[in-house]
Amino acid sequence: MDALLQPEAVLGIARSVTGRRWVWREADARLGLAVAQRAELPELVGRLLAARGIGLEAVQDFLEPTLRVLLPDPSVLRDMDAAAARMASAVREAETVAVFGDYDVDGACAGALMGRALRQLGCTVSHYVPHRLNEGYGPNAAAIRALCDRGATLIVCVDCGIAAHEALEAARGLADVVVLDHHKSEGPVPQVAAVVNPNRLDCASGLRHLCAAAVAFLACVALHRALRREGLFQRRPEPPLLDLLDLVALATVCDVMPLTGVNRALVAQGLKVMAKRRHAGVAALLEIGQVRDLPSAHSLGFVLGPRINAAGRIDEPDLGLRLLLCDDPVEARAMAERLDAVNRRRQEVEAEVLGAAFAEAEAQHAAGHPVLLVSGEGWHPGVVGIVAGRVKERFNRPACVAGVSDGIAKGSGRSVPGLDLGAAVIAARQSGLLDSGGGHAMAAGFALRRERLPDLHAFLDERLARAGSLPGAADLMVEASVAVPAATAALAQQVERLAPFGAGNEEPIFALPRVRVVRADRVGKDGNTVRAFLEGEGGGRLKAICFRAKDGPLAEALLARSGAPLHLCGQLRAERWNDEVSACLHVVDAAPAAPGY
Repeated sequence: MDALLQPEAVLGIARSVTGRRWVWREADARLGLAVAQRAELPELVGRLLAARGIGLEAVQDFLEPTLRVLLPDPSVLRDMDAAAARMASAVREAETVAVFGDYDVDGACAGALMGRALRQLGCTVSHYVPHRLNEGYGPNAAAIRALCDRGATLIVCVDCGIAAHEALEAARGLADVVVLDHHKSEGPVPQVAAVVNPNRLDCASGLRHLCAAAVAFLACVALHRALRREGLFQRRPEPPLLDLLDLVALATVCDVMPLTGVNRALVAQGLKVMAKRRHAGVAALLEIGQVRDLPSAHSLGFVLGPRINAAGRIDEPDLGLRLLLCDDPVEARAMAERLDAVNRRRQEVEAEVLGAAFAEAEAQHAAGHPVLLVSGEGWHPGVVGIVAGRVKERFNRPACVAGVSDGIAKGSGRSVPGLDLGAAVIAARQSGLLDSGGGHAMAAGFALRRERLPDLHAFLDERLARAGSLPGAADLMVEASVAVPAATAALAQQVERLAPFGAGNEEPIFALPRVRVVRADRVGKDGNTVRAFLEGEGGGRLKAICFRAKDGPLAEALLARSGAPLHLCGQLRAERWNDEVSACLHVVDAAPAAPGY
């Protein structure tokens, strides 16, 4: 890019200690001021809302998202009415229903949600989650036949099924099938009782950013509506559907769905439900993860989610689902402890792969590859997706990581904004390079013979050649510059009103210019967290913390004790202790303060 066209660097930082350029996030200053005045908010908060595209009329629904306003009519989803009618028939006849799920968080939450909803309505409900290594993703004919043999007359596939044409044929004449999925569809849908998927090619709902658990929740809304019309709830109490929103919130955050529109309302309301800790499994996970404050999107994505995912990656695939279905606090505690242990083992397995993957990726990056494709014999397929994400973050390139076993490479990839990795993998499969493969813009999975890995690498390099012009580290988008005396608990609480934060509504990053580290030390049992106390040039004190600092450049900058001023970037958060609220900067980057800035 021409230097004259590059956005202005914040505080002149073209390369921070982590190698990133700091740039301003674009916002309409006049709109921000108008929003602040209309909603009686600080001008800074008005600018934050404007940067998120929130206009004058949408402010109230953004700050206080409600399902009453934002929840769509489930019938806008193609086949939803047919799905509700078939499930209503199962309720009337007290049928045996099998829920076929996936082994990730979204699959576990969608499976638990459907299981609970149908069980509360009087159905006998069983579940099935395929083994990642032995069966792979999605329905298979043997499992479908086994569920029919056990008496299931209705099979509900959640977070899977859109591409399982052959496997679902095994149920024909034995059981009806309803698919509740959200993955992209490449062609005709399976010929079953109903296929509800906002991403099927002929669905005009405009709800493409729903996760599977959200689709399942809308299916339950449609089911209850159908049963209400039939007068069922005149004879018995109607189960409270809103109690299931904690599962929808967990899935939406962990499946990295954009936290805008209806998703924002689902997560905001789901966090309120989760705070009541009514579901024994969720309560046990919160306790094991030491989430003592009100749950947040951060605790869902970084505390609860990884533990549920770990089981599907390297242990029993349905352990997370069973925990979310559990109503016994003692049993739930035992399962949560097991998930915690499995997650620690997953971290060890991941660490074993990560070092080798980084080394190979470093060499490929130096050689100028637009896409990084690394592989290793015996690398566990359950962690390659996580490792691909770490490689992508370090080098700011689309990254694919594959484990090789018996001559077959099974891998996963993660991309950067603007580069559709899923489309490239699908094209590679269609060209005959892959045995299987698919995905979406930001993530993909694939399998192929080991000797074809160089061909796949060359193919991806050509398809995603634009990645070669990306900087070595992604720009850090800064929303505002705040002096230390202004970084108060009151401001942090105002910023908190924009939560829940996540994809599509990223937590604001603030730049704090010319601060001095008064004291800094390592905390936590592993010493990888750095806690610091800051002082501004114009006075004021502020606590700061930097997680996962280890021995990296951020730890070095904070612990240097040189007395030289630093520019810091981070999230300003409100911390609560004994009914007192204070501000804390969660540091994400740093740079030496040059004269004049």
